[in-house]
Amino acid sequence: MPAAGRCAILFSNTTRRPSFCERFFMYEIKQAAVIGAGTMGLGIAGQLANAGVPVLLLDRATEGEDRNAIARRALQRLLDVQQPGLLHPDYVERITIGNIEDDFARLGSADWIAEAVVERLAIKRQLYRQIDAVRKPGSMVTSNTSTIPISLLVEEMPPAFRQEFAITHFFNPVRFMRLLELVRGEDTLPEVITCLERFCEQRLGKGIVVCRDTPGFLGNRVGVFAIQMALHSAFRMGLTPEQADAVFGRPMGIPKTGVFGLYDLIGIDLMADVAQSLVGILPPGDAFHEVSAEIPAMKRMIEDGLLGNKSGKGGFYRQFEGAAGPVRQTLDFQSFQYRDHDRAVPEFATRAEQTGDLALLVSSDEPASRFAWEVLSRTLCYAASLVPEVNESLVAIDDAMKLGYNWLRGPFEMIDALGVELFIQRLEDEGRDVPAFLQSARGRSFYRVEAGRLRYLDANGGYQDVRRAPGIRRFSEERLTREPLLRNAMASFYAVDNELGLVEWHSKANTLDQESMSLLAEAVAHASAHFRGLVIHNDAAHFSCGVNLAAVQSLIEREDFDGLHDFLADFQATVMAMRDAPIPVVSAPVGLALGGGFEVVLHADKMICHANSVTGLVESLVGVVPGGGGVKEMLYRYLERERDPVRAAWQTFMQIGYGKTASSPLLAAEMAMFRDGFDEFLMNRDRMLGRACEAVLAMVDGYTPIRRETIAMPGRTVWREMSDWLEKAHTKGHLTAHDVTTGTQIAMIVTGGDVDQGAVMSELDIMALERRAFITLAQTPETRARIGHMLEFGSPLRN
Repeated sequence: MPAAGRCAILFSNTTRRPSFCERFFMYEIKQAAVIGAGTMGLGIAGQLANAGVPVLLLDRATEGEDRNAIARRALQRLLDVQQPGLLHPDYVERITIGNIEDDFARLGSADWIAEAVVERLAIKRQLYRQIDAVRKPGSMVTSNTSTIPISLLVEEMPPAFRQEFAITHFFNPVRFMRLLELVRGEDTLPEVITCLERFCEQRLGKGIVVCRDTPGFLGNRVGVFAIQMALHSAFRMGLTPEQADAVFGRPMGIPKTGVFGLYDLIGIDLMADVAQSLVGILPPGDAFHEVSAEIPAMKRMIEDGLLGNKSGKGGFYRQFEGAAGPVRQTLDFQSFQYRDHDRAVPEFATRAEQTGDLALLVSSDEPASRFAWEVLSRTLCYAASLVPEVNESLVAIDDAMKLGYNWLRGPFEMIDALGVELFIQRLEDEGRDVPAFLQSARGRSFYRVEAGRLRYLDANGGYQDVRRAPGIRRFSEERLTREPLLRNAMASFYAVDNELGLVEWHSKANTLDQESMSLLAEAVAHASAHFRGLVIHNDAAHFSCGVNLAAVQSLIEREDFDGLHDFLADFQATVMAMRDAPIPVVSAPVGLALGGGFEVVLHADKMICHANSVTGLVESLVGVVPGGGGVKEMLYRYLERERDPVRAAWQTFMQIGYGKTASSPLLAAEMAMFRDGFDEFLMNRDRMLGRACEAVLAMVDGYTPIRRETIAMPGRTVWREMSDWLEKAHTKGHLTAHDVTTGTQIAMIVTGGDVDQGAVMSELDIMALERRAFITLAQTPETRARIGHMLEFGSPLRN
């Protein structure tokens, strides 16, 4: 039956074609199905479950009693504690498993059927014919393909199927990667695209980039080119993996894995397959072919099974536990043996990372700097060559790289950072071609601010406003349109919406030090006098990874324990001043909010966090205790839940002692770090700023700061019980000697220490115990060793 007839049945007894309004409301996703329980299909099913959508997951049938064994085993991967695909383990119950032989007819109840099977055209076409025979009228079908154009996928299908078919290209891992490339076919109905775009943005939390039906779309087209460019340039210029990754990483605004580390992470054989898939679909004249040739050393690595992290044998790098801790080694391409890893980073790269000045990275005569220019210039020119043929909007290309590859800046933002005129001039000096779209920006910039609005250069040479869907706000964009009211090297304070203040941190990993907290204190005072409320938020990868350990280490090495005490006292006074301010304060954390960063969150009136926010007080892992009110705050929160000081003390002791973290707000709620029914979480981080501002304003009328009563502390008897528990756990080998020392100090805080049971303590009293415990532990050689190990290796030392 043609689509028009099928739609009409839903609305009337006539055969008239439904109106646009009828068709618009016809597409709604209440139930979904995913075919293919591999990495991508499983991830899509998991994210649908996270969104509260019942989902049917099908894969091939297996011989034996359990016909659904493939899909059943796949579900266990969603529960991997290292990278869980679900916000809560219970959400697995929202996924029903089956197989394509016995359960195919069940697809008839799905509103959206997502295909995520192997990238073979014949298999997909056969599957679509089977789907079309059972799907219900008005259901949508999409493919997760990253290489096959829609025109080929559906050319044998009837018009009704083509009208309700699109590509939804998710990125791996689906839960955590923000990009979704949505591709419309020539026949796809606009309302199908509208439904998918709205649902995937609001319910699944994705940043949507609508792409043309061109090879590789956008993310992989540019991203894989950049990776291959870096790889081939490094080999051609004779750079070691460490030298290349020292610049093609954080200094360039790219994830720290670099190119060789990324190959190891994904799998050297898999990355080689990805590159070859693009070779097969890109036109002959595409510049990608210049960086697609097989590299002899990598061919040998694949033959020898050196496939990266997954192989267990290593790849470009390998890491294992040595007698003195983690050992990292690098493959030498001459001897094909592993050697000691070189941790040296060029000074110019360090300065580029610290300042965010991209020009510093390409201005040196050092080989690594010439490598950086080679990779950057050719990647940015490649991106510019895609406008307008592949996509008319440079914003779409920038978004694809930021959301899909975690770049801090998109290609055109990078060119602006380098300076358009200087960039073009250097290309011309080297006798290189300048893409037409890049040439059109000469004397100008790709982005500029006019009348308080951020605008971008379009394909016709004019400027258009950067427009986002209603409710979508990125402070990284809004920041460009305003000047800070207060600023130092670590943080800034802005006016937002003319009635609110906003604090953002911008140090490395947004770690907190004296400058960070000094600005927060000033911002609280200023906002209390001039604004209706305050928001603490940033648009970086992480809200805050905690207190700056290097600064703490410096104080300890100088034995400046008075200075360390003063820092802790100032930190505590600042978060308490924020908590007691006459205006409401909302924290809006994304990414990691750990240690001192989470202590700031805990002292806000309300938390609006992202579904993937990771929260926790992890100080015990470096041999200290939360010293910014974190122990105090968790003790009060557990007491509010339990109404029993002893139970609250034990729960706080166990949680902080183990340095427990929560990988989602639902798990955080079980640990009293998220107040269910009061704090909120959103699936799309781009909606957090807007919601945080709304939440602040909703609290203004009748606002009164939180007031905390004193606590009757458990006292020395419970402190001894906790100390005994620690010793027994140490005897059984569950805890190290310094775990016991650290845990004893945590126990002292949550019980009140050497006091009678029922001794009354205030918040200030408990925070004084935090400071005492922190200073005591900071004077031990074991804590110094833990801090040094964390700074050098990025992992805890068990001593």
